[in-house]
Amino acid sequence: MYKLPFIGVLVLLISCSEVKKEVKTIPLVMYSGAMKNVMKKGELQGTIALDTLPDNPNLYGIGPVEFLQGEITLFEGRNFVSYVESEMKHIVSETFSVKAPFFVYAEVKEWEEIPVPDSVEDLKSLEDFLNKLEKKDTLPFVFKIETNIKSAVFHVVNLPTGTKVSSPEDAHKGKISYSVTNENVDLIGFYSTHHHTIFTHHDSNIHVHLLSKDKKQMGHLDEAYFYPTTLKLFKSKS
Repeated sequence: MYKLPFIGVLVLLISCSEVKKEVKTIPLVMYSGAMKNVMKKGELQGTIALDTLPDNPNLYGIGPVEFLQGEITLFEGRNFVSYVESEMKHIVSETFSVKAPFFVYAEVKEWEEIPVPDSVEDLKSLEDFLNKLEKKDTLPFVFKIETNIKSAVFHVVNLPTGTKVSSPEDAHKGKISYSVTNENVDLIGFYSTHHHTIFTHHDSNIHVHLLSKDKKQMGHLDEAYFYPTTLKLFKSKS
């Protein structure tokens, strides 16, 4: 009996059910999807399933949940996902059962501690410091900051189901901002001068997430003000 057409249909159904995973690799840094495809083309579906990543305590990464309904922070091999519950509260859970429309991540086996001048007191001066520290042809890298933060504002995307996205303004409909003060936190960030609109915004070389030490607060960092004496910056070694 001739069965090839049925087999062909079965293979097609299986392939369509899988998450597209097009991971591009740079030394140290890997990414899937692109911010511009989400913000301008409305490609909100997952391009990478986090549970396909290896079980590795040296993995770090950041990105949004597919359909822009939450934030993801991969820290020390543990994956944290935040969702909006209300304007006053968000929920952080630990799970790999989530997909992202774009995601940047890296394996860091060894960190280099970087002395930071007291002039680094907010996100703008942090980026200026990193720009001066690095050459224009520097490859992308991941950094982390351990600090008792003076104050910070972060957001969790919460796009209403069915919303059509064709601009950054559309993509941020429904997002909720939260604030913290005098909080012990880890900041995970990715630096690149070559990946604007891929995994950093068009006007910035950094993309940073905040994760509180107690793992109860997490999201995309918008504003931060540091106590210089508590600021510890670590850069991934190449």
